[in-house]
Amino acid sequence: MPAVDNALEGKLALITGASGGIGAACARALWLQNVNLALTYSSSEDKILALENELWSLRNNQAPDGPNPVVSTHRVDVGSADDVARLFKSLRELHGRDGPDILVSNAGYGKRIPDIADISVDEFDHAIRINLRAAFLLCKLSIPHMALRGWGRIVFVSSLAAPGGGINGCHYAASKAGLHGLMKSLATKHARDGVTVNDVAPAMIGETGMIPDERFVEGTPGDVRNIPVGRLGTPREVANVVLMFCQTGYLTGQSVLLSGGLK
Repeated sequence: MPAVDNALEGKLALITGASGGIGAACARALWLQNVNLALTYSSSEDKILALENELWSLRNNQAPDGPNPVVSTHRVDVGSADDVARLFKSLRELHGRDGPDILVSNAGYGKRIPDIADISVDEFDHAIRINLRAAFLLCKLSIPHMALRGWGRIVFVSSLAAPGGGINGCHYAASKAGLHGLMKSLATKHARDGVTVNDVAPAMIGETGMIPDERFVEGTPGDVRNIPVGRLGTPREVANVVLMFCQTGYLTGQSVLLSGGLK
């Protein structure tokens, strides 16, 4: 029987959309496991630099004499194949790796347009490009490196909209449902390579760009009064699931619905 290796220390994690919300929470959770980080952002340079400073402060406060993981930040349009290629070139230059050991594909887009008549073709294409095509591009470049090393963890941040439709509109639901199908296919194909692929499907997570607070979803099916646990979820709770995926190599091809009981 092959040895079980779920150790994260010293691994390199690439987290997209890391400037706030779920991405930043995942960065904090993995950083505390002594994981090296490559963090992407699209426009909020001030937020990503603040997060980088916070991570170094966490390191100095908790383990000043412990391991010394490194963190890099990268401005990337994840919907651009050229930008993603440049990102992987930067990983080689800054981290000495051809790709990450852990990929958290979190960057997403979800403008709320409930009626299909109001969704332009450009809007639909943009949602697919950011939510689905980007994950494909990242996996295409990450998996060869992971398979060569015989160890990899890929986690997609999906949505309750994938199985349930959601409240943002069909463009968003279609992009997230496609992400779920991509996960299933890659998990089956690459399990023997030591690469696990899973997704977390959150719903009604507060403190994010999509849902800053409870007032934002008042009067919708996602109203807090309709959530069985009676509150919004937190980015940290999503990060808890992502960390579990990373630490559990026997788990692949699965979607964890994190919705406070919403169906």
